[in-house]
Amino acid sequence: MATACSSLPDPPPRTYFGRRQAQTRRQTEATKRKHQVSSDAPPTKRRKEASSLSAKKTSDKETPRTFKGGAHKMFPPKKSLNSIGNGRQERPCIKTSSLFKNNPEIPELRRAVVKQPREQVFSPEAFQELDLHPHLISTINTVLKMSTMTSVQKQSIPVLLEGRDALVRSQTGSGKTLAYCIPVVQSLQALTSKIQRSDGPYALVLVPTRELALQSFDTVQKLLKPFTWIVPGVLMGGEKRKSEKARLRKGINILISTPGRLVDHIKSTKNIHFSRIRWLVVDEADRILDLGFEKDITVILNAVNAECQKRQNVLLSATLTEGVTRLADISLHNPVSISVLDKIWDQPNPKEVANTQLDSFAIPESLDQHVVLVPSKLRLVFLAAFILQKCKFEKDQKMIVFFSSCELVEFHYSLFLHTLSCRSGAPTSEQLPSASWPLKFLRLHGNMEQEERTSVFHEFSHSGTGVLLCTDVAARGLDLPQVTWIVQYSAPSSPAEYIHRIGRTARIGCHGSSLLILAPSEAEYVNSLASHKINVSEIKMEDILAVLTKDACFKRRQRGAQERLPVSGCRGTANSAPFRLQFKFRLSSPQPKITSFILGRGSLKVFLELGKSHASGPQEIRERATVLQTVFEDYVHSSERMVSWAKKALQSFIRAYATYPRELKPIFHVRSLHLGHVAKSFGLRDAPRNLGVSAVKKKASLKRPDPRRKIRNKHHLVLAEVLHSEYSSGLEAGGSKGGKQGKQRGFQVVPSKARPRRE
Repeated sequence: MATACSSLPDPPPRTYFGRRQAQTRRQTEATKRKHQVSSDAPPTKRRKEASSLSAKKTSDKETPRTFKGGAHKMFPPKKSLNSIGNGRQERPCIKTSSLFKNNPEIPELRRAVVKQPREQVFSPEAFQELDLHPHLISTINTVLKMSTMTSVQKQSIPVLLEGRDALVRSQTGSGKTLAYCIPVVQSLQALTSKIQRSDGPYALVLVPTRELALQSFDTVQKLLKPFTWIVPGVLMGGEKRKSEKARLRKGINILISTPGRLVDHIKSTKNIHFSRIRWLVVDEADRILDLGFEKDITVILNAVNAECQKRQNVLLSATLTEGVTRLADISLHNPVSISVLDKIWDQPNPKEVANTQLDSFAIPESLDQHVVLVPSKLRLVFLAAFILQKCKFEKDQKMIVFFSSCELVEFHYSLFLHTLSCRSGAPTSEQLPSASWPLKFLRLHGNMEQEERTSVFHEFSHSGTGVLLCTDVAARGLDLPQVTWIVQYSAPSSPAEYIHRIGRTARIGCHGSSLLILAPSEAEYVNSLASHKINVSEIKMEDILAVLTKDACFKRRQRGAQERLPVSGCRGTANSAPFRLQFKFRLSSPQPKITSFILGRGSLKVFLELGKSHASGPQEIRERATVLQTVFEDYVHSSERMVSWAKKALQSFIRAYATYPRELKPIFHVRSLHLGHVAKSFGLRDAPRNLGVSAVKKKASLKRPDPRRKIRNKHHLVLAEVLHSEYSSGLEAGGSKGGKQGKQRGFQVVPSKARPRRE
């Protein structure tokens, strides 16, 4: 027993110091437990803060956050943006909800496939087969570089050389200008008594727009190179009346003019006379009537009939409307109707022929038509991505984008010029891809000065690439060479307008394409086009937005991410054996990417990553689209002037949207627009309120408000201010300029009636 007890250790002696130390330890533990329990209770008002230095340095997880008058909540610790648990850098989340969420569903286009009439542009006959002057044939072959006739020229020139009146209908871009210019020059140079400049006009050509007047004048000038005694001239708005009167006083033999300016000279210029008129040509007759020039045409016809009864009359148009038929009945005498539609000649019933002429439209054989459905919030980003895809990453592309008003053209021109065409608006400073070409933006609308309009027209005509942002002032008759794409950002108001817009491409046998951008609520417009024998094919929005992955400028920069270096350099981290070194290479997506390799004992393992890059994923596309939208919004909100400019453009868009004809109101109605989503497409972060209030502030102050009037929606637009909505013209006065200069221009377009008004 004594042996067993002796093996146990002796207990420590119970001294006073030991008891004191144990008691202190127990008090300390009790104090900790007390503080731990009391920390869950709300502090009293008079309770003093008794926190030690170690308590101040506690983590966010241990520090409670209390709110006065409510229950206490424990907030989770803030996660670090630079590191996570496994040592890898965390990828910060980018917010894409504002651009890609709450959008309406894109419906499936269910349309009947129709066969659209297509014209054969060229004919096998040459100009040598016609009875023309040898010098004129040589000029056509050498200067105009044309040897064979088009179908409309083959049918029109022999009839016009016989001296008969004609109503010519053919697709846009088929050579209608030469169809009447060649007979006019041939007949005037063949007169027995040689023409003198002082004789005045022998031929009068009326065109709707200034650009078409310049183009027709240039064509006539080229044809008249061998016949120097015949003098052409042009009269149009925007030029000085004094210089035009001087030219009329000297003499003009072939006079090309817009209707408004010619009526102005008929009323104010004494030395203009039409006693020797032999030709009266009305080009783009349907457009002249659509612009409301019926009274002006009546004044011109009365002035010509008063001095000359015998003459040859020609009406030319790409579409045949009721107004053109009325004008033909008034001005033409026993005319010959010329139409090149292949389908018309196969129909034996004359009534079916007339119905086909009024309801269907012909397009070139080499024209591809497309449509895309884009939510309102994504319209701006989609248009920018499409421009980048076609004009930056593809070679020899030339594009025209149509808008509904001058304000829209000016806003998008300034926006794209400062964000897309220069590097200053890009979020990164990395080099652009090697297979990219610089973007060139031009604008054209009716509120520009005539000198600037002429300069832009000639610059875009002689340029091989570029993007022209314009209104419908460029939709009629203009021959702009090498245009490969037509984009209709604002839907046209009629099928005829659609045909004239897409007619700026695929001219004279060249290949071209067109794209119509519609909102999901406007999908029924495709069936409206199909009822007029216009067939379009759909392309997907995601396929166009994917082009943003090709440009490093729109890649989101990650915080704390390692920089990607070229192949010649590397960056890595060395760990314990086996030695591991991480590499980052900049390679194209189809090529293998070396992610890492391991150095071991006499061995080398290389890891390759094959397949497509992560940039082609839908999330990456959304992130880059959001980056591009952010670039636009930052530019718009960079100054109060830009915000006001964007609001004015939005206001103009809404008012132009309200001018669609009655038959299209179920498709294009102002109430179907989501103003917040539409504002996003103008770079505005929020839907602006009280649009147009400042414009009618003076008028509202003069009238006593009616208390019985109820405002249904305070966000609704006030459609009172008259903006220059140019669905079609270029002949109106510059609204922002003074009244004196506006009177010189002579006409002003009123959006509500789409008719010019004499000031």
